[in-house]
Amino acid sequence: MSVRVLRWLAVAGAVAACGGPVPAGEAFLTRAERTEYRETSSYADVVDFLERAAASDPSVHYTTYGYTNEGRPIPMVVVGDVEDASAASVRASGKTVVYLQGNIHAGEVCGKEALQMLLRDLLAGRHREWRESMVLLIAPIYNADGNERVLLTNRGRQHGPVGGMGQRPNAQGYDLNRDHMKLDSPEARSVARLFGQYDPHVAVDLHTTNGTQHAYHLTYSPPLHPNTPGEIDGFLREGLFPHVTGEIREKYGWEYYYYGNAFARGGEAPGWYTFDHRPRFNNNYIGLRNRIAILSEAYSYASFEERVLATLYFVEEILDYVHEHAAEVRRIVADADAAGVTGDMLALRAVPERSAAPVDILMGATVEEVHPLTGRPLLLRADTQYVEAMYEYGTFAPTLVERVPEAYLIPADLGDVLTRLAAHGIALEPAGATPLEVEAFRIDSVQTAERPFQGRNEQRLFGGYEPARVTPAPGDMVARTDRPLGRLLFSLVEPQSDDGFANWGFLADRLRPGEVYPILRVPGG
Repeated sequence: MSVRVLRWLAVAGAVAACGGPVPAGEAFLTRAERTEYRETSSYADVVDFLERAAASDPSVHYTTYGYTNEGRPIPMVVVGDVEDASAASVRASGKTVVYLQGNIHAGEVCGKEALQMLLRDLLAGRHREWRESMVLLIAPIYNADGNERVLLTNRGRQHGPVGGMGQRPNAQGYDLNRDHMKLDSPEARSVARLFGQYDPHVAVDLHTTNGTQHAYHLTYSPPLHPNTPGEIDGFLREGLFPHVTGEIREKYGWEYYYYGNAFARGGEAPGWYTFDHRPRFNNNYIGLRNRIAILSEAYSYASFEERVLATLYFVEEILDYVHEHAAEVRRIVADADAAGVTGDMLALRAVPERSAAPVDILMGATVEEVHPLTGRPLLLRADTQYVEAMYEYGTFAPTLVERVPEAYLIPADLGDVLTRLAAHGIALEPAGATPLEVEAFRIDSVQTAERPFQGRNEQRLFGGYEPARVTPAPGDMVARTDRPLGRLLFSLVEPQSDDGFANWGFLADRLRPGEVYPILRVPGG
């Protein structure tokens, strides 16, 4: 039994002896801990754990916030000094709200286990100071359908759990971490509704890496879209991440760093490349909602137990920092919402941006082991590290920008687009019957991907805007950009956005050379 489990049993026993609500013994050990990290929790395990936690402590409230494709309710607990689990109670608290999500990729199970352990520690009386400033939304098992598709061969050479783990996509075959803009899955629509109702100030999305053999126990990322509010980026890059990295090094002797993989592009020397700026990814999407978003990636080739602990430690340090800066977090979010983007020049497309000078990256090594049940190779991190200097590509530079109009005019016959905008929480209002001066995008050409990606053939439009005058038809709607979700609206409906509705093929039957893109801009002022 791990040192951490033994410590918790001692704490829980002491709490129970003093009349506290938490029972001593192994009642709140996770399945991973009970099996010495050979197995990971099932959906039923997680629901049972959360329900029993809520029954044992009046500050823990069990709820669900949507459904999976196969109809499983997505479980969550609300932890804090609130009356109940409702969004109204959480928002009425006036406290900083933090959403903690695990298992968007259901083979990457360390977040699911770490969040249960975090909840267990809260039951045992640890981190009591957090409730002074925060309410936590703990959702360990977002991709519940994928979690139940356990195979011993999922996740290839990842080091455990040897009893198998779930699959990356959901039951529809969709990668839920590519679905935040198009909302083709009920899971993505559920979490978009959660963001709108509970409106968390901070969101943490917990993963496990693939790829490069480096020497970091965990890597992290802020939102990467160039349109992310600058103060959110600064809060993370200049404050939270350096602080957390230093605390982890001092307490545990482990190194954390910005997410990346080392590889060469276009004949250049290897660089440290982050992933993608587009808001189809969870943390980029949340950044365009003016919220502080954090991605974590535990190192795939660390042991399962080390991956879980690395994730747990990361979340603990994040919450400590947010607790100490809770008022600042709320101010940053409020300022971003109030600022508006109407008239700003914002990015529609972007490319990786090289650092001014090479940075020192800690590279590592692995040793090969044999899976005891399949005979397939597994890789385990070796206690080896060396420094390799390389350019870092951790930010993105715009390659195409446009000025944000006052509003967009959306025809009534684009019912699917209107439905998806509403699912994102974007306010729509009747356009009326007064003629409008607008800007219409005249299409020169359309490039359509030969192969589908996530069930859709992506498209890229070329052309330019021209002035026009139109009278809205009955049922036409207006979406204004001077609202908190103006950045997101811009990325969803601009014709040349690299992750909007046009890109995902929702308007394919209306996009022909020489014709006008059906969503019109109302320039205003």
